[in-house]
Amino acid sequence: MLNLTRLRVLAAVAEHGSVTAAAAALHYAQPSVSHHLARLEAETGAVLVQRVGRGVRLTDAGRLLAARANEILGRIEAASAELDEVTGLRAGRVRLAAFPSALGTLVPVAAARLRAAHPDLALELTEVEPPEALELLRAGEVDAAVVFRYRPEDDEPEPDLRLDQLDSEAIHLVGPVGDDWPGDLAAHAGADWIAGCVRCRNHLLWLCDRAGFTPRIRFTTDDYVAAQALVAAGLGMTVLPDLALRAYRRPGVRTRQLIGTGRRVLLARYGVPPDPPGVLALAEALTTP
Repeated sequence: MLNLTRLRVLAAVAEHGSVTAAAAALHYAQPSVSHHLARLEAETGAVLVQRVGRGVRLTDAGRLLAARANEILGRIEAASAELDEVTGLRAGRVRLAAFPSALGTLVPVAAARLRAAHPDLALELTEVEPPEALELLRAGEVDAAVVFRYRPEDDEPEPDLRLDQLDSEAIHLVGPVGDDWPGDLAAHAGADWIAGCVRCRNHLLWLCDRAGFTPRIRFTTDDYVAAQALVAAGLGMTVLPDLALRAYRRPGVRTRQLIGTGRRVLLARYGVPPDPPGVLALAEALTTP
């Protein structure tokens, strides 16, 4: 039986004219596209592509199979859409990826709202940081993702994604209980620092650079519980967004809001509308005030 993923790869090469362009359109690595083509040729026993200079072109057999592949994939997509219309939300599942502090705050409220409205719709959750969440979304392994972005100017163009803002949260300077230390970052230029994930670390570096110094980072952890424990033990300062402190607030730390900076929490969906009914229901549950 022909593999649908490999048929999709062949159709993309036929449509876009090269392995490189097909890989970009499918969001695959170029070697992955070449691998799928080679496996498809092995499965069919036919030469489907020929190398021409630095590119490839389809053989007669390749063009024939690519045309059939478009028909097959189109019929599968139509059948899936028709099935969604028939079943609606009386069954099925919807898969959501989200970063840890969102899973500890926004998501449970939305999950309860979704279950109340659609008790037979199964919600599956995956805890993962935003870059990996978007990879899962593009690969079709989740249906939606809750991600975050700091500064709008840091956004990368992602025309294949639709991003809707769910929340806007403050960023806080976090230090130990004790002296009434100032909330000005520059006052802590000589302190040791605790950094988070790659994006959070980059944001810390940007904040400190804006305050006129480079932070001396002694510890790195993605875990906001561990970060607060290190702060409470007097091992350094950190910055945390509001959702992390709402999900867990450790005794022994004090916070000061950093004015003029924040983080946007976004719902990411892949491709163009319309979304399947389950994804629409999930989006409504997440966006309802």
